[in-house]
Amino acid sequence: MSEAPRDPRTDAELIAAHVAGDPDAFGEVVRRHRDRLWAVALRTTGDREEAADAVQDALVSALRGAGRFRGDSAVTTWLHRIVVNACLDRARRRAARPARPLEEETGPDGGSARTGAALAVSADGTGAVEARLDVTRALARLPEAQRTALVLVDMYDVPVAEAAQVLDVAVGTVKSRCSRGRTALAALLRGAAPGGNP
Repeated sequence: MSEAPRDPRTDAELIAAHVAGDPDAFGEVVRRHRDRLWAVALRTTGDREEAADAVQDALVSALRGAGRFRGDSAVTTWLHRIVVNACLDRARRRAARPARPLEEETGPDGGSARTGAALAVSADGTGAVEARLDVTRALARLPEAQRTALVLVDMYDVPVAEAAQVLDVAVGTVKSRCSRGRTALAALLRGAAPGGNP
């Protein structure tokens, strides 16, 4: 099956065409950027289901709000901002109604009935999977503002100025959040308690 030819219009032209009624224009924008939006959402939320829901929420919001896109920033910056905001909204809602963790199940022999990924990680000899999971767990423990800044700047190489636009904060704030986040992340990965305020 051959791939559809790439639409030659720019992202901004596609958004304008969508607003003007082109039924395929927004879909092309999504096709161009969905992988990166998904990756940012997954790193920000730390949970595949939450990330999928956040991306869906964000794309619906972008689809409906495309008429308000002024072109002051790149379409990708605008989309990243909407995705990050959707992730943060979901995190705030989750924090307002915290779920009670399930008790660890016990197996027939009275031991822990660990399943799935936990067993796969234990059996992995290279340590690479454990290292990635350690970083993911440590990242999830950071305050959301620091985590989001680190995900954008350090993991996806978004320039600091663009990350500031995405997060709607000053460039210095992004730098500060990244610096504190890196320090806290390093402490968590060493097994030490992070110092300082978030």
